[in-house]
Amino acid sequence: MEILKTIDLKKYYGSGDTTVKALDGVNLTVADGEFTAIVGTSGSGKSTLLHMLGGLDRPTSGKALVDGKDIFSLKDDALTIFRRRKIGFVFQSYNLVPVLNVYENIVLPIELDGNKIDKQHIDNIIETLGLAEKMNSLPNQLSGGQQQRAAIARALASKPAILLADEPTGNLDSKTSLDVMGLLKITSERFSQTIVMITHNEEIAQTADRIIRIEDGRIAGGANV
Repeated sequence: MEILKTIDLKKYYGSGDTTVKALDGVNLTVADGEFTAIVGTSGSGKSTLLHMLGGLDRPTSGKALVDGKDIFSLKDDALTIFRRRKIGFVFQSYNLVPVLNVYENIVLPIELDGNKIDKQHIDNIIETLGLAEKMNSLPNQLSGGQQQRAAIARALASKPAILLADEPTGNLDSKTSLDVMGLLKITSERFSQTIVMITHNEEIAQTADRIIRIEDGRIAGGANV
């Protein structure tokens, strides 16, 4: 069953001879529970694609369906709510709230939505990511790897349909990067979590179930690994 699909997705900047085709007709499908890596060099369009998949930016044309919903048919306020409930984000820069401890950061999206916290689910995430001893710590008391684990836990807390990871190991050393990727893989398997990750790092991409390559705003190929 597909959980994510794009149909002829385009994002153009400028006009006439100066038009930049950041995305030029992207068609892709991601199955429920699949861990997919989108690989491309700088300027290939991978970050633009991730922003479209997450509803952070609107396309020039085309569609993106998340859990069967055409997200660009939604008005801004409705899209914000849908994004908070259905899409988890993990960024290179962690984006933790500095004045909140790890636990408060993890449950923040649920509280913003006014929903009840599923304590068992949160406990499972914390155990899986090895964060139990850091619940009362502030972000500046954590290593980079620990901050990224907290960011992953926060992204998983609301049980999103998809988790989007934007260069999640970009600020980490090689050993910590492999540790974080191992945890993402375990997370995908243990929670049947759909993950779409963008990276320029071939070694990191090998962790995923499938690799999709993007060049000049177009899908250049996909491979099972």
